[in-house]
Amino acid sequence: MQLIDKLSILADAAKYDVSCASSGAPQRSSKGKAGVGSTGGMGICHSFTPDGRCVSLLKILLTNFCLYDCQYCVNRRSSDVPRARFTPEEVVMLTLDLYRRNCISGLFLSSGIIRSADYTMEQLVQVARLLREEHEFRGYIHLKTIPDADPALIEQAGRYADRLSVNIELPSDASLIRLAPEKTVGGIQRTMGAIRYQQQAVEGEARAPKFAPAGQSTQMIVGVDDSDDHSILRKSQTLYRQFRLKRVYYSAFSPIPHSPSTVPLAAPPLLREHRLYQADFLMRGYGFRAEELLDKPGNLALDIDPKLAWALEHREQFPVDVNRAEPALIARVPGIGVLTAQRIEQLRKQRKIRYDDLRRLRCALDKANPFIVTADYRPRQDSSESLRLRQQQAERPVQQMALW
Repeated sequence: MQLIDKLSILADAAKYDVSCASSGAPQRSSKGKAGVGSTGGMGICHSFTPDGRCVSLLKILLTNFCLYDCQYCVNRRSSDVPRARFTPEEVVMLTLDLYRRNCISGLFLSSGIIRSADYTMEQLVQVARLLREEHEFRGYIHLKTIPDADPALIEQAGRYADRLSVNIELPSDASLIRLAPEKTVGGIQRTMGAIRYQQQAVEGEARAPKFAPAGQSTQMIVGVDDSDDHSILRKSQTLYRQFRLKRVYYSAFSPIPHSPSTVPLAAPPLLREHRLYQADFLMRGYGFRAEELLDKPGNLALDIDPKLAWALEHREQFPVDVNRAEPALIARVPGIGVLTAQRIEQLRKQRKIRYDDLRRLRCALDKANPFIVTADYRPRQDSSESLRLRQQQAERPVQQMALW
Protein backbone atom coordinates (compact mmCIF):
# COMPACT_ATOMS: atom_id res chain seq x y z
CA MET A 1 0.00 0.00 0.00
CA GLN A 2 1.28 3.48 -0.86
CA LEU A 3 2.17 5.75 2.06
CA ILE A 4 -0.45 8.34 1.06
CA ASP A 5 -3.14 5.62 1.13
CA LYS A 6 -2.05 4.55 4.59
CA LEU A 7 -2.14 8.16 5.73
CA SER A 8 -5.65 8.60 4.36
CA ILE A 9 -6.95 5.55 6.26
CA LEU A 10 -5.08 6.03 9.53
CA ALA A 11 -5.62 9.78 9.81
CA ASP A 12 -9.35 9.28 9.29
CA ALA A 13 -9.40 6.46 11.84
CA ALA A 14 -7.80 8.74 14.44
CA LYS A 15 -10.47 11.45 14.26
CA TYR A 16 -12.70 9.77 16.87
CA ASP A 17 -10.12 10.33 19.60
CA VAL A 18 -10.58 13.91 20.82
CA SER A 19 -8.03 13.79 23.63
CA CYS A 20 -5.53 15.85 21.64
CA ALA A 21 -7.75 18.94 22.06
CA SER A 22 -8.70 19.60 18.46
CA SER A 23 -9.43 23.28 17.94
CA GLY A 24 -12.49 22.67 15.78
CA ALA A 25 -11.59 25.61 13.55
CA PRO A 26 -13.77 25.87 10.41
CA GLN A 27 -12.42 25.30 6.93
CA ARG A 28 -12.11 28.64 5.16
CA SER A 29 -11.88 27.62 1.54
CA SER A 30 -14.80 28.90 -0.50
CA LYS A 31 -14.60 25.82 -2.73
CA GLY A 32 -14.37 23.31 0.10
CA LYS A 33 -10.70 22.59 -0.62
CA ALA A 34 -7.78 22.94 1.75
CA GLY A 35 -5.69 26.03 1.06
CA VAL A 36 -2.72 27.83 2.60
CA GLY A 37 -3.12 27.86 6.38
CA SER A 38 -6.12 25.52 6.32
CA THR A 39 -6.70 23.49 9.48
CA GLY A 40 -8.88 21.01 7.64
CA GLY A 41 -6.01 18.99 6.22
CA MET A 42 -5.81 15.23 6.55
CA GLY A 43 -4.56 14.19 9.96
CA ILE A 44 -3.99 17.69 11.36
CA CYS A 45 -5.32 18.64 14.80
CA HIS A 46 -4.46 21.26 17.40
CA SER A 47 -3.26 20.92 20.96
CA PHE A 48 -1.71 23.09 23.67
CA THR A 49 1.82 22.85 25.03
CA PRO A 50 2.61 23.15 28.77
CA ASP A 51 3.33 26.87 28.32
CA GLY A 52 -0.06 27.47 26.66
CA ARG A 53 0.96 27.67 23.00
CA CYS A 54 -1.41 26.20 20.42
CA VAL A 55 0.39 23.80 18.10
CA SER A 56 -0.61 21.79 15.04
CA LEU A 57 -0.12 18.04 15.36
CA LEU A 58 0.00 15.14 12.95
CA LYS A 59 -2.80 12.98 14.36
CA ILE A 60 -2.71 9.36 13.19
CA LEU A 61 -2.97 5.76 14.30
CA LEU A 62 0.02 3.46 14.00
CA THR A 63 -2.54 0.90 12.80
CA ASN A 64 -6.29 0.42 12.82
CA PHE A 65 -5.99 -3.36 13.02
CA CYS A 66 -7.21 -4.33 16.48
CA LEU A 67 -7.61 -7.49 18.54
CA TYR A 68 -10.38 -5.91 20.58
CA ASP A 69 -14.05 -5.77 19.63
CA CYS A 70 -15.23 -2.64 21.45
CA GLN A 71 -18.78 -2.15 20.19
CA TYR A 72 -18.57 1.65 19.97
CA CYS A 73 -15.29 1.71 18.00
CA VAL A 74 -15.09 2.00 14.20
CA ASN A 75 -11.83 0.03 14.29
CA ARG A 76 -13.20 -2.91 16.29
CA ARG A 77 -12.19 -6.42 15.25
CA SER A 78 -15.55 -7.17 13.63
CA SER A 79 -15.69 -3.92 11.62
CA ASP A 80 -15.31 -4.08 7.83
CA VAL A 81 -13.36 -0.81 7.47
CA PRO A 82 -10.23 -0.73 5.26
CA ARG A 83 -7.14 -1.58 7.30
CA ALA A 84 -3.60 -0.23 7.18
CA ARG A 85 -0.46 -0.17 9.28
CA PHE A 86 2.54 2.14 9.48
CA THR A 87 5.98 1.00 10.47
CA PRO A 88 7.63 3.14 13.17
CA GLU A 89 10.09 4.39 10.56
CA GLU A 90 7.26 5.56 8.29
CA VAL A 91 5.66 7.55 11.11
CA VAL A 92 9.02 9.15 11.88
CA MET A 93 9.53 10.03 8.20
CA LEU A 94 6.05 11.56 7.92
CA THR A 95 6.45 13.56 11.13
CA LEU A 96 9.83 14.99 10.13
CA ASP A 97 8.73 15.74 6.56
CA LEU A 98 5.61 17.63 7.67
CA TYR A 99 7.58 19.40 10.39
CA ARG A 100 10.19 20.62 7.91
CA ARG A 101 7.39 21.87 5.66
CA ASN A 102 6.08 23.87 8.65
CA CYS A 103 2.76 21.99 8.55
CA ILE A 104 2.98 20.62 12.11
CA SER A 105 4.77 21.20 15.39
CA GLY A 106 4.37 17.71 16.79
CA LEU A 107 2.76 14.29 16.77
CA PHE A 108 -0.31 12.67 18.32
CA LEU A 109 0.04 8.91 17.96
CA SER A 110 -2.41 6.21 18.97
CA SER A 111 -2.97 2.66 17.78
CA GLY A 112 -5.23 -0.34 17.65
CA ILE A 113 -4.04 -3.31 19.72
CA ILE A 114 -1.92 -5.69 17.65
CA ARG A 115 -0.42 -8.98 18.97
CA SER A 116 -0.52 -7.74 22.59
CA ALA A 117 -0.61 -4.60 24.71
CA ASP A 118 3.15 -4.79 25.26
CA TYR A 119 3.99 -5.26 21.57
CA THR A 120 1.79 -2.30 20.59
CA MET A 121 3.28 -0.10 23.30
CA GLU A 122 6.80 -1.08 22.18
CA GLN A 123 5.99 0.14 18.66
CA LEU A 124 4.66 3.48 19.94
CA VAL A 125 7.70 3.97 22.15
CA GLN A 126 9.97 3.12 19.23
CA VAL A 127 8.50 5.99 17.20
CA ALA A 128 9.10 8.46 20.02
CA ARG A 129 12.61 7.09 20.70
CA LEU A 130 13.65 7.41 17.05
CA LEU A 131 12.34 10.98 16.90
CA ARG A 132 14.03 12.09 20.10
CA GLU A 133 17.33 10.20 20.03
CA GLU A 134 18.21 9.61 16.38
CA HIS A 135 16.66 12.74 14.84
CA GLU A 136 16.86 15.08 17.87
CA PHE A 137 13.22 16.08 17.36
CA ARG A 138 12.18 18.65 19.97
CA GLY A 139 8.57 19.08 18.91
CA TYR A 140 5.52 18.11 20.94
CA ILE A 141 4.73 14.39 21.23
CA HIS A 142 1.52 12.92 22.66
CA LEU A 143 1.40 9.12 22.95
CA LYS A 144 -1.70 7.09 23.65
CA THR A 145 -0.77 4.60 26.37
CA ILE A 146 -2.05 1.05 26.00
CA PRO A 147 -3.85 -0.31 29.11
CA ASP A 148 -2.10 -3.28 30.75
CA ALA A 149 1.22 -2.49 29.07
CA ASP A 150 4.34 -3.22 31.12
CA PRO A 151 5.16 -0.34 33.53
CA ALA A 152 8.72 -0.31 32.16
CA LEU A 153 7.33 0.59 28.73
CA ILE A 154 5.18 3.33 30.26
CA GLU A 155 8.28 4.73 31.95
CA GLN A 156 10.09 4.84 28.61
CA ALA A 157 7.10 6.49 26.92
CA GLY A 158 7.00 9.22 29.55
CA ARG A 159 10.68 10.01 29.06
CA TYR A 160 10.13 10.72 25.36
CA ALA A 161 6.57 12.09 25.23
CA ASP A 162 5.26 15.44 26.45
CA ARG A 163 1.85 13.99 27.28
CA LEU A 164 0.47 10.50 27.81
CA SER A 165 -3.19 9.55 27.75
CA VAL A 166 -5.22 6.48 28.64
CA ASN A 167 -8.86 6.47 27.54
CA ILE A 168 -11.28 5.51 30.29
CA GLU A 169 -13.94 5.39 27.50
CA LEU A 170 -17.06 4.95 29.66
CA PRO A 171 -17.97 6.28 33.12
CA SER A 172 -19.80 3.10 34.08
CA ASP A 173 -17.87 -0.07 34.90
CA ALA A 174 -20.87 -2.16 33.88
CA SER A 175 -21.02 -0.45 30.47
CA LEU A 176 -17.33 -1.05 29.85
CA ILE A 177 -17.77 -4.76 30.61
CA ARG A 178 -20.78 -4.94 28.27
CA LEU A 179 -19.44 -2.87 25.36
CA ALA A 180 -15.68 -3.47 25.60
CA PRO A 181 -15.33 -6.98 27.02
CA GLU A 182 -11.56 -7.23 26.37
CA LYS A 183 -10.86 -4.10 28.43
CA THR A 184 -10.93 -4.00 32.22
CA VAL A 185 -11.49 -1.08 34.55
CA GLY A 186 -8.62 -2.34 36.68
CA GLY A 187 -6.24 -2.44 33.71
CA ILE A 188 -7.07 1.13 32.68
CA GLN A 189 -6.72 2.47 36.21
CA ARG A 190 -3.48 0.57 36.84
CA THR A 191 -1.99 2.22 33.76
CA MET A 192 -3.17 5.65 34.91
CA GLY A 193 -1.70 4.90 38.31
CA ALA A 194 1.62 3.85 36.77
CA ILE A 195 1.85 7.20 34.95
CA ARG A 196 1.01 9.08 38.13
CA TYR A 197 3.60 7.05 40.08
CA GLN A 198 6.33 7.95 37.61
CA GLN A 199 5.33 11.61 37.75
CA GLN A 200 5.59 11.59 41.53
CA ALA A 201 8.92 9.77 41.39
CA VAL A 202 10.61 12.61 39.48
CA GLU A 203 8.86 15.52 41.20
CA GLY A 204 11.25 15.46 44.14
CA GLU A 205 14.41 14.98 42.07
CA ALA A 206 15.87 18.30 40.99
CA ARG A 207 18.04 16.89 38.20
CA ALA A 208 15.76 14.07 37.09
CA PRO A 209 14.51 14.25 33.48
CA LYS A 210 10.90 15.29 33.33
CA PHE A 211 8.30 12.56 32.91
CA ALA A 212 5.40 13.51 30.59
CA PRO A 213 5.71 17.21 31.55
CA ALA A 214 2.34 18.04 29.97
CA GLY A 215 0.68 15.46 32.23
CA GLN A 216 -1.87 12.83 31.31
CA SER A 217 -5.37 13.04 29.92
CA THR A 218 -8.27 10.75 29.14
CA GLN A 219 -11.46 10.58 27.09
CA MET A 220 -15.03 9.56 27.86
CA ILE A 221 -17.62 8.78 25.20
CA VAL A 222 -20.95 10.50 25.79
CA GLY A 223 -24.25 8.95 24.78
CA VAL A 224 -23.15 5.40 23.94
CA ASP A 225 -24.71 4.06 27.16
CA ASP A 226 -27.29 5.31 29.65
CA SER A 227 -24.79 7.16 31.87
CA ASP A 228 -26.10 10.64 32.64
CA ASP A 229 -24.10 13.85 33.08
CA HIS A 230 -24.30 13.48 36.86
CA SER A 231 -22.34 10.22 36.77
CA ILE A 232 -19.96 11.49 34.05
CA LEU A 233 -18.99 14.59 36.06
CA ARG A 234 -18.57 12.59 39.26
CA LYS A 235 -16.31 10.16 37.40
CA SER A 236 -14.25 13.05 36.01
CA GLN A 237 -13.94 14.57 39.46
CA THR A 238 -12.65 11.27 40.84
CA LEU A 239 -10.11 10.96 38.02
CA TYR A 240 -8.82 14.51 38.56
CA ARG A 241 -8.32 13.86 42.26
CA GLN A 242 -6.95 10.34 42.06
CA PHE A 243 -4.58 10.66 39.10
CA ARG A 244 -4.04 14.45 38.87
CA LEU A 245 -5.16 14.47 35.24
CA LYS A 246 -4.61 17.58 33.17
CA ARG A 247 -7.79 17.11 31.16
CA VAL A 248 -10.79 14.88 30.70
CA TYR A 249 -12.12 15.09 27.14
CA TYR A 250 -15.70 14.32 26.16
CA SER A 251 -16.65 12.85 22.80
CA ALA A 252 -20.29 12.64 21.73
CA PHE A 253 -20.88 9.16 20.34
CA SER A 254 -21.02 9.08 16.56
CA PRO A 255 -23.05 6.18 15.11
CA ILE A 256 -20.87 3.97 12.96
CA PRO A 257 -22.03 2.27 9.74
CA HIS A 258 -23.07 -1.33 10.39
CA SER A 259 -22.96 -0.72 14.14
CA PRO A 260 -23.92 -3.61 16.40
CA SER A 261 -27.34 -3.51 18.05
CA THR A 262 -25.73 -2.91 21.44
CA VAL A 263 -25.06 0.77 20.65
CA PRO A 264 -27.53 3.58 19.86
CA LEU A 265 -28.57 4.33 16.29
CA ALA A 266 -28.71 8.09 16.90
CA ALA A 267 -26.07 10.48 18.22
CA PRO A 268 -26.71 12.48 21.41
CA PRO A 269 -27.18 16.27 21.06
CA LEU A 270 -23.80 17.85 20.35
CA LEU A 271 -24.79 20.60 22.78
CA ARG A 272 -24.66 18.00 25.55
CA GLU A 273 -20.94 17.48 24.90
CA HIS A 274 -20.51 21.27 24.93
CA ARG A 275 -22.23 21.61 28.32
CA LEU A 276 -20.00 18.90 29.77
CA TYR A 277 -16.92 20.81 28.65
CA GLN A 278 -18.30 23.97 30.28
CA ALA A 279 -19.03 22.10 33.52
CA ASP A 280 -15.59 20.49 33.44
CA PHE A 281 -13.99 23.94 33.07
CA LEU A 282 -15.94 25.16 36.09
CA MET A 283 -14.58 22.25 38.13
CA ARG A 284 -10.97 22.81 37.01
CA GLY A 285 -10.86 26.60 36.98
CA TYR A 286 -13.54 27.84 39.37
CA GLY A 287 -13.50 25.32 42.21
CA PHE A 288 -16.99 23.94 41.58
CA ARG A 289 -17.69 20.39 42.72
CA ALA A 290 -19.61 17.98 40.54
CA GLU A 291 -22.27 17.78 43.27
CA GLU A 292 -22.84 21.54 43.04
CA LEU A 293 -23.35 21.54 39.30
CA LEU A 294 -25.69 18.53 39.40
CA ASP A 295 -26.89 17.57 42.86
CA LYS A 296 -29.04 14.69 41.65
CA PRO A 297 -29.09 12.19 38.76
CA GLY A 298 -29.81 13.69 35.37
CA ASN A 299 -28.23 15.77 32.61
CA LEU A 300 -27.07 19.36 32.47
CA ALA A 301 -29.57 21.84 31.08
CA LEU A 302 -29.15 22.39 27.36
CA ASP A 303 -30.89 25.76 27.19
CA ILE A 304 -28.48 27.62 29.53
CA ASP A 305 -24.84 27.19 30.54
CA PRO A 306 -23.99 25.38 33.81
CA LYS A 307 -22.72 28.49 35.61
CA LEU A 308 -25.94 30.42 35.05
CA ALA A 309 -27.96 27.31 35.92
CA TRP A 310 -26.13 27.05 39.26
CA ALA A 311 -26.65 30.75 40.01
CA LEU A 312 -30.38 30.53 39.31
CA GLU A 313 -30.65 27.50 41.60
CA HIS A 314 -28.81 29.33 44.40
CA ARG A 315 -30.36 32.76 44.42
CA GLU A 316 -29.91 32.87 48.21
CA GLN A 317 -26.19 33.57 47.60
CA PHE A 318 -26.93 36.60 45.44
CA PRO A 319 -26.64 39.48 44.80
CA VAL A 320 -22.90 39.59 45.56
CA ASP A 321 -21.38 42.87 46.70
CA VAL A 322 -18.25 43.16 44.53
CA ASN A 323 -16.73 45.61 47.04
CA ARG A 324 -16.81 43.08 49.88
CA ALA A 325 -17.13 39.51 48.62
CA GLU A 326 -14.25 37.08 48.28
CA PRO A 327 -12.83 36.84 44.72
CA ALA A 328 -13.78 33.14 44.58
CA LEU A 329 -17.45 34.05 45.09
CA ILE A 330 -17.28 36.98 42.64
CA ALA A 331 -15.89 34.55 40.03
CA ARG A 332 -19.04 32.46 40.45
CA VAL A 333 -21.18 35.35 39.21
CA PRO A 334 -22.42 34.65 35.65
CA GLY A 335 -20.56 36.94 33.26
CA ILE A 336 -17.49 37.36 35.51
CA GLY A 337 -14.43 35.13 35.19
CA VAL A 338 -11.55 34.28 37.51
CA LEU A 339 -9.15 36.87 36.04
CA THR A 340 -11.78 39.60 36.16
CA ALA A 341 -12.53 38.75 39.80
CA GLN A 342 -8.84 39.17 40.59
CA ARG A 343 -8.77 42.55 38.81
CA ILE A 344 -11.83 43.63 40.79
CA GLU A 345 -10.01 42.72 44.00
CA GLN A 346 -7.01 44.83 42.99
CA LEU A 347 -9.14 47.80 41.92
CA ARG A 348 -11.20 47.92 45.11
CA LYS A 349 -8.01 48.43 47.11
CA GLN A 350 -7.83 51.84 45.44
CA ARG A 351 -11.48 52.88 45.41
CA LYS A 352 -15.07 51.67 45.60
CA ILE A 353 -16.14 49.65 42.58
CA ARG A 354 -18.87 51.33 40.55
CA TYR A 355 -21.02 49.90 37.76
CA ASP A 356 -18.99 51.60 35.00
CA ASP A 357 -15.85 49.99 36.38
CA LEU A 358 -17.32 46.57 35.62
CA ARG A 359 -18.15 47.73 32.13
CA ARG A 360 -14.55 48.84 31.59
CA LEU A 361 -13.36 45.47 32.90
CA ARG A 362 -15.50 43.92 30.13
CA CYS A 363 -17.79 41.93 32.38
CA ALA A 364 -20.76 40.41 30.56
CA LEU A 365 -23.20 42.69 32.33
CA ASP A 366 -26.27 41.32 30.54
CA LYS A 367 -25.62 38.14 32.56
CA ALA A 368 -24.11 39.68 35.68
CA ASN A 369 -26.67 42.46 36.36
CA PRO A 370 -29.11 40.42 38.48
CA PHE A 371 -26.32 38.93 40.60
CA ILE A 372 -24.16 41.91 41.64
CA VAL A 373 -24.17 44.97 43.88
CA THR A 374 -21.79 47.91 43.31
CA ALA A 375 -21.39 51.27 45.03
CA ASP A 376 -24.04 52.78 42.72
CA TYR A 377 -26.09 49.79 41.56
CA ARG A 378 -28.43 47.23 43.09
CA PRO A 379 -30.56 44.83 40.99
CA ARG A 380 -34.32 44.64 41.07
CA GLN A 381 -35.43 41.44 42.79
CA ASP A 382 -38.77 39.78 42.15
CA SER A 383 -40.13 36.27 41.80
CA SER A 384 -40.15 36.33 38.00
CA GLU A 385 -36.49 37.32 37.61
CA SER A 386 -35.07 33.79 37.43
CA LEU A 387 -37.59 32.70 34.80
CA ARG A 388 -36.93 35.81 32.72
CA LEU A 389 -33.17 35.29 32.81
CA ARG A 390 -33.52 31.68 31.81
CA GLN A 391 -35.73 32.60 28.88
CA GLN A 392 -33.29 35.30 27.73
CA GLN A 393 -30.33 32.95 27.69
CA ALA A 394 -32.28 30.10 26.11
CA GLU A 395 -32.99 32.27 23.07
CA ARG A 396 -29.43 31.98 21.73
CA PRO A 397 -27.93 28.52 22.33
CA VAL A 398 -26.13 28.59 18.95
CA GLN A 399 -24.24 31.79 19.81
CA GLN A 400 -23.29 30.38 23.22
CA MET A 401 -21.79 27.34 21.56
CA ALA A 402 -19.88 29.42 19.02
CA LEU A 403 -18.42 31.73 21.68
CA TRP A 404 -17.28 28.82 23.81
